[in-house]
Amino acid sequence: MSESFLHYLWQFQYFAKADLRTTAGEEILIFNPGIKNTHAGPDFHQARLKIGGIEWVGSVEIHIHASGWTDHKHDTDKAYDTVVLHVVWKDDKPVIRHDGSPMPTLELLRRVDERLILDYKKLVNNPEGIPCSAVWHTVPSIIKLSMLDKVLASRLETKAAAIETLLQRNGHDWEETCYQLLARNFGFKVNAEPFLQLAQGLPLKILLKHADKPLQVEALFFGQAGFLEDQLPDYHYQLLQREYRFLCRKYNLDPARLNKVQWKFLRLRPANFPTIRLAQLSTLLHTQRNVFSKMMMITNVGDLKKILSIEQPQYWRDHYHFGRKVKSEVSALGDASIDMIIINTIVPLMVAFGKYKDDQDFVDRALSILQNVASESNTITRQWATLGVKSTTAFDSQALLELYQGFCQKRRCLSCSIGVSLLKPA
Repeated sequence: MSESFLHYLWQFQYFAKADLRTTAGEEILIFNPGIKNTHAGPDFHQARLKIGGIEWVGSVEIHIHASGWTDHKHDTDKAYDTVVLHVVWKDDKPVIRHDGSPMPTLELLRRVDERLILDYKKLVNNPEGIPCSAVWHTVPSIIKLSMLDKVLASRLETKAAAIETLLQRNGHDWEETCYQLLARNFGFKVNAEPFLQLAQGLPLKILLKHADKPLQVEALFFGQAGFLEDQLPDYHYQLLQREYRFLCRKYNLDPARLNKVQWKFLRLRPANFPTIRLAQLSTLLHTQRNVFSKMMMITNVGDLKKILSIEQPQYWRDHYHFGRKVKSEVSALGDASIDMIIINTIVPLMVAFGKYKDDQDFVDRALSILQNVASESNTITRQWATLGVKSTTAFDSQALLELYQGFCQKRRCLSCSIGVSLLKPA
């Protein structure tokens, strides 16, 4: 038994209500079970009940055992003085309110259909990655689509909230925030954190002072990343090293410099090496000034891709590492990588900026962009594909990723309208 299951039972009133009484024998009539609370405090607010002939409007608190009331210190928390009914699976201990009066308690132990309990356990204990995979096809399409729309909105809200936090740290500088997000996503999943650290220790305002000198921008990136600490018989390396030493002293950058051991190369394709991504990012910052402002003005995916369709400096077209020339040409930033940067940087920025400005147009544009970018292809989207779920755009794949990561993996079936529809009693 879990509290989430009891919340589900109370929210949808899936228990026998004939001769409903408190453990003290008082009759209970339920006019409204209340609104589920997702924050601190009692589990349901604004419930409307009649207990022992007296009508109440207040909160409902739910526990597996009645003793959970004192275990969770509710007896000393005034936030729980509004509770008018304690709903429990098993009443193992009398509960006394803060004012010394007995708490009306409803025990559900013998009021729930055994088949419903069994169906719930089968669903949440299913070892499959998607718990409802075996019965997915029985769920009406409208319920699935509604849930996917809901989780996509939630995903974008979460990303926008993270950007708002970063924005506050950057003194509400949108260009600096955009630069840091771009850097983080140029690292993709494997090198995201060192890229973000690099950007936070190498302010955009410094880069913009040297944006007309590509060698200096490249030197700042590679030097701050910790890649210019050795002595190599490589002319380009020596040029960067010389430029960086001067700029490092000028801007006192040494304390924020990373160590090159922080960068991961193992199991990456050479085109995804952090050295190549650093070279590409330096080109972007050299060729595109005020990149945030430009991106917020764009209305179609094609123009976004033009901004991001960059080639690294000549040296990095035949090198993956300093001093090691390769025969085949190193590819530029590919279409799939550009799409990922659009999905994970530009779209969330548009949503966050739209909320900041209270302008729905930016949010609508972000959704339109997702609908015009190809779907991501990964282990999660392939799992959904085995169930016949088509993912043709990033709008689809982002929703499916959030549904899987936020609900399926965490077995939050009772918070998912798909799971709720499957557990609805006959």
